[in-house]
Amino acid sequence: MAGAWSQLISIVLLSLILHLTRCVDVSSAPTNVFLLQSDQENSRLAMILPLHFSVPDSSISDFNPRRQLQRSHSKRHPNARMRLYDDLLRNGYYTTRLWIGTPPQRFALIVDTGSTVTYVPCSTCQHCGRHQDPKFQPEESKTYQPVKCTSNCNCDNSRMQCMYERRYAEKSTSIGVLGEDVVSFGNHSELSPQRAVFGCENVETGDIYRQRADGIMGLGRGDLSIMDQLVEKKVISDSFSLCYGGMGVGGGAMVLGGISAPAGMVFSHSDPVRSPYYNINLKEIHVAGKRLHLNPKVFDGKHGTVLDSGTTYAYLPEAAFLAFKHAIMKELHSLKQISGPDPNYKDICFSGGGIDVSQLSKSFPVVDMVFGNGHKLSLSPENYLFRHSKARGAYCLGIFSNGKDQTTLLGGIIVRNTLVMYDREHTKIGFWKTNCSELWERLHVTDAPPPVPPILGRTNLTKGFEPSIAPSASQFTLREGELQIAQIIIVISFNISYMDMKPYITDLAGLIAHELDVNTSQVQLMNFSSFGNGSLSRWVITPRPYADFFSNTTAMSIIARVSEHRMQLPGTFGSYKLLDWNLEPSMKRTWWQQYYLVVALAVLLTLLLGVSALGILLIWKNRQQARHLYKPIDVAVPEQELQPL
Repeated sequence: MAGAWSQLISIVLLSLILHLTRCVDVSSAPTNVFLLQSDQENSRLAMILPLHFSVPDSSISDFNPRRQLQRSHSKRHPNARMRLYDDLLRNGYYTTRLWIGTPPQRFALIVDTGSTVTYVPCSTCQHCGRHQDPKFQPEESKTYQPVKCTSNCNCDNSRMQCMYERRYAEKSTSIGVLGEDVVSFGNHSELSPQRAVFGCENVETGDIYRQRADGIMGLGRGDLSIMDQLVEKKVISDSFSLCYGGMGVGGGAMVLGGISAPAGMVFSHSDPVRSPYYNINLKEIHVAGKRLHLNPKVFDGKHGTVLDSGTTYAYLPEAAFLAFKHAIMKELHSLKQISGPDPNYKDICFSGGGIDVSQLSKSFPVVDMVFGNGHKLSLSPENYLFRHSKARGAYCLGIFSNGKDQTTLLGGIIVRNTLVMYDREHTKIGFWKTNCSELWERLHVTDAPPPVPPILGRTNLTKGFEPSIAPSASQFTLREGELQIAQIIIVISFNISYMDMKPYITDLAGLIAHELDVNTSQVQLMNFSSFGNGSLSRWVITPRPYADFFSNTTAMSIIARVSEHRMQLPGTFGSYKLLDWNLEPSMKRTWWQQYYLVVALAVLLTLLLGVSALGILLIWKNRQQARHLYKPIDVAVPEQELQPL
């Protein structure tokens, strides 16, 4: 009995010790309130929360994004899951889609952790380039409000509206006024539309003027950052993640809000006091397993080592760059150094690497970045190389010298095919190698059993048919050349009433066309009606102008985008479901229907040849007769005036 009591007391004491340990983490909890100063912004107070213990889930052997996002959602807040587009080599950036206003106006924005303002070109812009989408029209939005002047902002006295101005290292600028409106994050987002402050551009210069993307989505630290605004509203947790696609693939995924860290993710401390930018505690670089002989302080100059998703390449202090270049070249035994694609730059390039990116590690060494806590992030060749645009199978270093600037700047190339978690709440940044192009698809995996494969023409799509969730295109195989698809009919339900949707049908048709990668003229509304508390719509998609049918690959791709919910429509339109789809083949034509044009041309050509031959014969006969005609010598024949052609 005494032994049992002793054991019970020991358990209670142990529990008390563990409880106290969880409550106080002296080694990691800051003891002060820090003042953060962002470039050209007013200072703000930010409480740095203490780190807390988390129990690892040993049952997770691999990262399941859907399970992780659901777990995060159940504990805290919903997430905004957003697709990424474009890539580094062709565009120099990655973009996402954002909708602003009521009705929503769509924009392609560069995701930029180095910027603190989200801005788009304004309809009043006096000097804006030609971008992907039309300019934002404040006068067309029912929910737009200008941000009126206060003592805390630069004021446009003519409009009595707050102004913003951003200047970038490459000499480009963005200047405009601040406005507030409803911002929507796409159809896949669990996060409902939110009011947010953004910039309405009036002047663009430099690369911002020339770029195809509409503007910038600012994810940095600062009062105007979209992240800070959402966190301030307590609608998401203080974390976001980016995942950039690989070399030559592009795309990827972004999540605004927290997710559980996958097993194997490596972390570095990120000090918000050290710099207004997202930094990591880089201490060493290894090439082919060999440490570069550098003082660790070389990576701690000025702003330290900064992650900037809006920068394409990486830049090292001069000493670190020279050591890195020398180490890389020392490992390249079978490759030949060649000139770069642009004579204006002294790129360091090599031929003989082959065209298969997955095989580059046979020619180029692995590079390791070692953090202050001993964690190591391994970089494959695609994380420090870019393809030579003029020589097949050649590659160039995507890491350059930062000259006299002592900041180490790591752009998007470093984190290709890497899930990067910016855990601002716990002042750390995590890295996990994965296929980012596939990650987006894995975010939408369904746990439902596979549906029955559809049959062409199985439904007449009449008004009274009983709706159900349509099968995914992945369950149906259509071989190329097997059938000629003349049109595609899709039936979509929305959780918004017909009366609310009716004024925006034209906008919706344009959005659907953009998401399915077809022309707006190819998408036509068949009918739109009420359905329960929502609405039901039937759309017909026709081939491109002057084409009689879709290729089977294109047809199934269109169905896949809708059935797998890869269309990103503004949150203002609510959520949608594909209820049914139908591929209508071209009618079987007779020999005459197939070749009538050829026959008609042949008949016409025969007639023309016959008429020409008859004319030549008549002219010859007239000339023969003219030889025997007698004309008096004194008859004057007037000269014919040539008629203009």
